[in-house]
Parts: sequence; structure tokens; C-alpha cells
Amino acid sequence: MKPTGLVFFPAFDWAISPTHPEREERLLYTRDQIFEEGIMDLPQITEYQPQMATARDVARTHFCVPNVKDQATDAHLISCGGALTIADAFMRREIRNGFALVRPPGHHSMRVSHGNRGFCNINNEAIMVDYLRHHYKVKRIAIVDTDVHHGDGTQEIFWHDPDVLFISFHQDGRTLYPGTGFIDEIGGPLAQGYTLNIPLPPGTGDQGILYVLDNFVLPVLKEFHPELVVNSAGQDNHYSDPLANMRFTARGYAELNRRLAPDIAVLEGGYSVETALPYINMGIIMAMAGIDYQYLYEPDYEPGLAQESKMRMEVIKQIIEALQKTWRKRDKLIEANRNTREKFYQRHKSIFYDTDNIHEQQMETLRLCQDCPGYLTIDSHARFHSGFDNRVYCISIPWQACRTCVQDGSELYESIKKRHGRHEYIYLQDKSNDRFLRYDCLTGMEISIE
Repeated sequence: MKPTGLVFFPAFDWAISPTHPEREERLLYTRDQIFEEGIMDLPQITEYQPQMATARDVARTHFCVPNVKDQATDAHLISCGGALTIADAFMRREIRNGFALVRPPGHHSMRVSHGNRGFCNINNEAIMVDYLRHHYKVKRIAIVDTDVHHGDGTQEIFWHDPDVLFISFHQDGRTLYPGTGFIDEIGGPLAQGYTLNIPLPPGTGDQGILYVLDNFVLPVLKEFHPELVVNSAGQDNHYSDPLANMRFTARGYAELNRRLAPDIAVLEGGYSVETALPYINMGIIMAMAGIDYQYLYEPDYEPGLAQESKMRMEVIKQIIEALQKTWRKRDKLIEANRNTREKFYQRHKSIFYDTDNIHEQQMETLRLCQDCPGYLTIDSHARFHSGFDNRVYCISIPWQACRTCVQDGSELYESIKKRHGRHEYIYLQDKSNDRFLRYDCLTGMEISIE
């Protein structure tokens, strides 16, 4: 049997601040636990050193304003590169599955990145998905986000992509950052039903989360039939996490991982640094490697934590029933949107960068194409706490774009360059040709992002 691949990158030289939850010590106790238990010496485990993601890897997913280097430090590029390293090892069939234990995290980072929001600058899993598509021609991918916070960045990046099934279960957004992830958020007009959110009531533990997995997530995955399953492995559903109010246990995480059986897991949140993360990470590693975890318990574990109240289980069942209806009618929803007489779909978005105190307004426009997911434009206006304003215009052509969308999107880029108005930068993200351009409206200089 092939081993489980591990990449460990704790980024001991990067933190938002010395006292911030996303700081250097976050994986210190995990590192000690892993090496003290001798996990890395087992034949079931193979360790890899992370590569560094390139600016081109990032530009394939993000519009980093003004440049990739302004949003991604070396620590971000190595963290992201850890996910790419595991992806390469998996696709080369060197491992049966893999876990990137890396930080900084990424799942709150959206397509346009003006700064840090939710502790995230660039989105590790989304970049990895685009990397897999470009280098290995993988088409259908499922991302299951198990972080306690809604994976709003990953959702936004794949909102219009019917070939990426994004499922997020998280603490109800009415009670926790980022305040999104409700059951009516189901994807863009040509991808409706391929975004599925499961907002769980505070206090949900092992019984409730595993019920969601068995009765909804696994059946949907089986029907979607992905070529690859990614676990956006947030660990802040744990009962001891200081930033949330859930009751998941380390053994529950291990059991979740065993049943879900992801091909690749990438670490996201989790801020109970000393009392939870070492045990959760051990549980996930053991489950992925097929090692018995029946004696895995936290020092303060109590058996009653795994049980749900009758009222909470009823709420969970009602959520699942509603989502099952959405999943069953997804094809009809998309077909109705394709048959509309409208040529374009628009939505306005207000985005707050809580870490960097940036307020962004976006106008997003999608071409409702009959033959592909359609090209996308984003007119983004960001206002910084300092009073600085930044306005950019972004054009994204999807990797599965038809010839018409490639041509129209490219021509629009050239047209906007000539009449850019108040924009500072114009971006072209042509995934179909792996071509990424940035035009500086002040200097008239155009660069290809490499």
C-alpha cells in the first residue's frame, strides 16, 4: 500500500502579530507531538519538503493588487507550495493521499486580493485546484471545507464553476465570522447547486457533524463522481477552540477523515494551539495512513461531548432536507438560466477585509454563454483605512472557455486598456491559454505575470 504524504511548514518567521491567533506558535505543539510520537518514521508516512509557489501559480487564481509580491510573502508562497507539492506527489502516484500541514491559511481569500481578510491573503486550495487543472488536466474536483468558519473565499472563486463542487459545513454565519454560508448560497446562474452550504447550530459535535457527512455529503460526492476530493481541513470546530462555539473532538475529526477519505487535505484554521491541534492533526494523519486511532483522546475529553440534543438534531435534519432539494433540481436551475434572453448576469458585492480594514465594492458581470461557464469581469474599488483608494478592472476567462468567450474576453481587455477611466490597473486572466497580463494605466506599461 502506498504511503500518506505529509508536508509540514509552520512558518516560524511569519505572523499577523505576536499575540494574534494566527502566529508562529500555532503549529509548534503539533510539530513536537508528531516527532515525539515517531509518526514521521513509520513506513506508512512519507515526508516532502514544500516547494515555493510561483507568481504565475497565484495569478492563475487571483488578481493580486497591485502585484503578487504585494499580497504574498515568501511564507505564503511556501505554504501554498506545500499544497502543490502534495498535489504533485498524488498525481505522480507516489502516495495514496496527502496532508499539507501548512500556514498561513487561505480559504477566506477571494479572487481579487487587496489585502488580508480572515487571516488569509491567497487561497491555497483554490490555487492548487487551478494548478491541477493546468498541469494534469483534472476536470471534476470536490472541495469539502470542514473549517468552523464559512469558506467564503473558496466559494467566491468557484461560484461560477460547475466542475468544482464546493461543500462547506460551518457554524451558522449568524453567530460567527464571516457571516455568510447560508443554504440559499448555491452558486452562480450557470453553476447553481454546485455550491452547498451547511450552517450548523452552535454546539454541534461529533454526532451532528458525522450525520451531515453520512446523510448528505457522501451521497452528493458519490453522485458528483469527482476525479479528486480535497479537504479544506479547518480544525476550529473543536470544543476547546477560542474563536468558535462547536463541540467536535479529535477522534471525531479522525472518523470524519476516515469516512470522507480525501485525496488531499490542506490545513486551514484551528486556534486551540496546545490543547487541540496536536491531537486533531495526529488523528487526521492516523486516519489517512490507516493507523488505529481508537485510543486517541484529548487530556480533558469527556464522552458526553459526542452527543447531540434532540432539538439540535432536528435543526440539522431540516437543513439537510432543504439542501437535498437544491441538489436534486440543480440541472433544471442551470438550464433555465441558460435559456434566458439575457446575455449578461450582474451582481454587486460589498467585501470587508477585517484584518487590514479595507472596504471593497465590486460589480461582477458574467457572460451567460450557451457553450461554457462564460467569461467574468470584476470592477473592484477598494478603500483603505488610511484614505487610499484603489480601483482595478479584472477579466477572467475560464479554463474550459469556448472560442467565443476567449475572443470576446481578450478583445474586452484591449478595449478597456484604451478607455480605462479611473482604474489604476487592468488585468487579464486567461486560464484557457495560461496567459496572465497586467496593464498599468498610469505608465501604460503591460507585463506578463510569470
